Amino acid sequence: MKPHKFDLSMRSAAPRGGAALALGQPGGVHPLLRLDLQRWRARLTLGLMFAGFVALSARSVYLQVWQSDFLTNQGEKRAQRIVPIPAYRGMITDRRGEPLAVSTPVETVWVNPKQAAPSAGQIQALAHILERDPDQIRRLFADKKKGFVYIERQLEPTKAEQVKALNIAGLHSKPAYRRYYPAGEVTSHVLGITNIEDNGQEGLELAYQSWLTGEAGAQRVVKDRPGNVVEVLERLKAPKPGRDLALSLNQHIQYVAYRELNDAVALHQAKAGSVVVLDARTGEILAMANTPGFNPNSRATFTADRMRNRAVTDTFEPGSTMKPLFVAAALDAGVVRPDSVIDTGPGWFIVGDKRITDTHPKGILTLGQAIQVSSNVALAKIALETRAEDYWRLLTRAGVGAQPKSGLPGEVSGRLRPFETWRPIEKATMSYGHGLSVSLLQLAHCYTAFANDGVKPQLTALRREGSASGTRVMSATTANHVLGMMELVTREGGTAPMARVAGYRVAGKTGTAHKFVNGTYDGKNYISSFVGLAPASDPRLVVAVMIDEPTNRDYYGGLVAAPVFSKVMSGALRFMALPPDAPFDSTSAPPGEAPVVPESV
Repeated sequence: MKPHKFDLSMRSAAPRGGAALALGQPGGVHPLLRLDLQRWRARLTLGLMFAGFVALSARSVYLQVWQSDFLTNQGEKRAQRIVPIPAYRGMITDRRGEPLAVSTPVETVWVNPKQAAPSAGQIQALAHILERDPDQIRRLFADKKKGFVYIERQLEPTKAEQVKALNIAGLHSKPAYRRYYPAGEVTSHVLGITNIEDNGQEGLELAYQSWLTGEAGAQRVVKDRPGNVVEVLERLKAPKPGRDLALSLNQHIQYVAYRELNDAVALHQAKAGSVVVLDARTGEILAMANTPGFNPNSRATFTADRMRNRAVTDTFEPGSTMKPLFVAAALDAGVVRPDSVIDTGPGWFIVGDKRITDTHPKGILTLGQAIQVSSNVALAKIALETRAEDYWRLLTRAGVGAQPKSGLPGEVSGRLRPFETWRPIEKATMSYGHGLSVSLLQLAHCYTAFANDGVKPQLTALRREGSASGTRVMSATTANHVLGMMELVTREGGTAPMARVAGYRVAGKTGTAHKFVNGTYDGKNYISSFVGLAPASDPRLVVAVMIDEPTNRDYYGGLVAAPVFSKVMSGALRFMALPPDAPFDSTSAPPGEAPVVPESV
């Protein structure tokens, strides 16, 4: 019997409401009925989707209504930042308002190596702009473990714009300030320098750091994900600039002092030198120059030896420049009178087992002549008649052995031992400046007493308004007598005719001393110095010059330091428009080839 074939194409619908129709197989179900049984899945899926939509809608309403403030704050924290606004450092000017130190805007460029992937061309372009080695720049981007690396600090704004135009991912910049010194090396030792953070490190920049430094401001900004500022929202605090500082320096006198000092050190092939110019009435420092120097605008010139302000930090035995102070002590003590005479004998004198000599025998000298020719024998003989306490007391009042308190950092006290320890030979040698030490600033300060009827004004490196307080060093009568004796030094027969200034009377004193090195006196190396005042009829300026180790034949103070004094004093008198007090003839002008009386050392 042939099996029954069922043609599906001829299938008929199941009877309405009827039971399942057997299709030749036991338990068989019609395919359409089988599809009807899957509809619950569609309904379940649709229900789940609707429930999810309802949940998301409820969550959205919850976040936007009840959590709105919280989410806004969280978003702002991730996009907004409070960044500092650098403050402008105060300007330093000379006494007439000419700028000596100013702050200029610069940029600090840095990179986040984790975000940066510069191309070879970008590296090459960046190296060209910064004038650096491309390999060095490439290494800065290489360490992906770091999140911050400086590329260049204190970069000029024009170059910073060129760097930013490269569009290197992860490269950022921020504003800063850099100190600039218009006079460069001329004023470097007085002003000092600032560091990379624009904080004072030397000189007056350091001494007046709290005065000059400003107070940084703050602003709220929006940053994108790489860290770039895309919007400034508000300024929270305005930056407060530092206060300006007006110095006592006269920039023109400072330049003359610097120029003449450098010329003299080069001419005499000296190791170093210093010049100090003081206003004798007010105690203001009008100029202070040192050589060798450094350029504060170029860190390549920064060395400890060049950056030292020698006029303030270095001490030396002043030699015969101390003789006027000793004579003042002897006059005040009544040991001698202005018209006293001293017999210097054969030009030498024995004290204990030591021999004190003059360069040439001078015979009988008046007190003024002893200063004029710088006689060691005459001064030593007076010293043995003078109490050590009297000389020590005058030196102490003059500032020897104490810091000058000018406001400049690095001031030294010098050396002045207690008078109780002085032996007879030490009393004798101290009368001509051996056995004690001073800085050049101290020495110049001592001489202001001769210009002010015996009163020494308080020193200052800042412009002074009004009169200065002072300390009496000697009587007015003694100061005037010694001032007259120091005028003889610059006349014919004195040790410093080269210190003259045409049209002005000049008073001063030379010094030529063996250098004291490692506990002994160096017989070959000298300190040459000169300190003087002008116009001598009514002294207004004190100029002190020190040349360390002149080696080109001459070493006497009258030949090495006195000419520097003459040129610096001449320029200073002219700039201050002080009236002449002497005729413009050969008696007041420096001689061309006039002989200089050598002094004993």
